[in-house]
Amino acid sequence: MEEMNKLTVVDENGTELEFEILFTFDSPEYEKNYVVYVSTDEADLDEDGYPEIHVSSYTVNADGEGGGLEPIEDETEWDMIEEVVANFIDDMEELEDDEPVS
Repeated sequence: MEEMNKLTVVDENGTELEFEILFTFDSPEYEKNYVVYVSTDEADLDEDGYPEIHVSSYTVNADGEGGGLEPIEDETEWDMIEEVVANFIDDMEELEDDEPVS
């Protein structure tokens, strides 16, 4: 059984790439569902050691298994997504700051 927090994408060369899903959200304004994810491959880390964050809108197949990812092409939609992702990062940083030091 596949883990719910993993996403497998097949690239244009037919290579399967594995990603970790950070979170999903929906936008009533755009009537879309979104998935925010990062590569699980350590070779994909930036110069500071952080993974690049990817975002796509998605659809789910009728059977609930699998679906399709769509790119985000609208600049106003990207502004909304960037705000949601920034809030997520802020919340994660607050949680880290609140953890007791052992």
